[in-house]
Amino acid sequence: MAGTLTGVDPRTGETVGTGVPEAGPDEARAAAAAAAKAFRERPAPGAPGSFDDAVLLETVAAGLEDVAGELVEVAARETGLAEDRLQGEVARTVNQLRAFAAARRDGLLADAIIDTSRPDASPPRPDQRRVAVPLGPVAVFSASNFPFAFSTAGGDTASAFAAGCPVILKAHPAHPVTSHVTGQAVSAAVRAAGAPQEWFQLLQGASVELGQALATADDVAAVAFTGSLRAGRALVDAAAGREVPIPVFAEMGSINPLVVTPAALERRGGEIGRALAGAVLGSAGQLCTKPNLVLAAEGPGLDDLVGALTDAVSGAGELVMLTTRLRDGFAASWRHLLQDADVREVVPSSPGAREGAWQSPGLATVPAAALLQRPDLLEEHFGPGTVVAVARNGDELERLVATLPGTLTATLQGEDDDKDDSGVHRLAAALAARAGRMIWNGLPTGVTVGHATVHGGPYPATSAPATTSVGTTAARRFQRPVGYQAWPDALLPAELQDANPLGIVRLVDGTYTRDRVVRA
Repeated sequence: MAGTLTGVDPRTGETVGTGVPEAGPDEARAAAAAAAKAFRERPAPGAPGSFDDAVLLETVAAGLEDVAGELVEVAARETGLAEDRLQGEVARTVNQLRAFAAARRDGLLADAIIDTSRPDASPPRPDQRRVAVPLGPVAVFSASNFPFAFSTAGGDTASAFAAGCPVILKAHPAHPVTSHVTGQAVSAAVRAAGAPQEWFQLLQGASVELGQALATADDVAAVAFTGSLRAGRALVDAAAGREVPIPVFAEMGSINPLVVTPAALERRGGEIGRALAGAVLGSAGQLCTKPNLVLAAEGPGLDDLVGALTDAVSGAGELVMLTTRLRDGFAASWRHLLQDADVREVVPSSPGAREGAWQSPGLATVPAAALLQRPDLLEEHFGPGTVVAVARNGDELERLVATLPGTLTATLQGEDDDKDDSGVHRLAAALAARAGRMIWNGLPTGVTVGHATVHGGPYPATSAPATTSVGTTAARRFQRPVGYQAWPDALLPAELQDANPLGIVRLVDGTYTRDRVVRA
């Protein structure tokens, strides 16, 4: 062991808890091997020692509910997040686990597709069937900003369990005690559901070597990561350099542009500014969907928008961030922004004077023309601050949107009469080419867990733009399709057998149904 990790209260800088064991590369490789063995030796459904993935997910959800009060108490001390925010996050995590359980039970994750034979077709069509199967052990890297929903028992863990994969969880060093307590609840639930204890393993550690060992361990089949571009890209490169490369599903940062049309600016500039302030200041700006860039053209209502933002940001006082490291990272990115002479800091941002991870929020404005010349300024500021980019006209606004990097979200604030405006249509198309989720007249913060949810986007927002890390389809990251052609019914997986013994939804000859298949 490399020693112990200890939690720190970001509000006071005081130590939280007595520390938890820190793992190293050897422990990572051993955990991967144990998970792979459990995966290979998993009994078939119905056989002695088998377990049901839906039951596993529901048991984990119930286990978290039983200790929710303790989880919130520990996380509040270790993260500085408000208890009501944490209570909501635990509830979201529990509901997410149950949503995956329901999707698993209904067969939505089996992705069973059957094309029956057509011997009279030209050329004749054989019977073809496909089903999604699990990849194998998944190494999950927790996020710092969501100690529950994107952490130990969060979406990546739930996705892997729903796909039928064991999990090796690398806890985030920003909240080791919270991860430890949550991990104990998950491990107990895994055993209660009849799964081997190796189906979920938690490793603690802040070293680069630990992360690299997980990404390169022979027995790891996929990696899920939420964090910085630098760390995510390092994992992507390490996994790609293996003798047998594996997929890395990394969420790495996002600027989440919010564009205001001239009509919306004139009619609702102040209202939009006040709503924006809540999204920028909430959780001290430490949300992956926080709007880092607001875009508008000069015109009526611009002063109202900037003025409303200025009042809210300047009146917010100091906010506590999750860690001093994140606070320092935000301060460094803000200083980089201010190096450009065209950037005007409307509300100065600076680290707090007291002990802990305190930071005063900031607001800046910049001409769109300056960003067109300095694309390096189009970066995420992970913390309480945002930038308003002002274009001289609609054409310049469109040019700037066309240069934006890949992003998780893009928001368009508009009016009903904008729907017939060709310029607005061009803006929407340009934003959709860069974003995973498009929001109309709303805010990007807050991600609903559902079947249609998309939480992803083009690089650098993620390393795998064809996927989502939130919503029931997130489980498909950890599956691959297997096809069966002209296969005897008795040898097919249960999901593909004619009688549909599992009673799941299947796509049969182009129609979704639970009915049995009648062969030609």
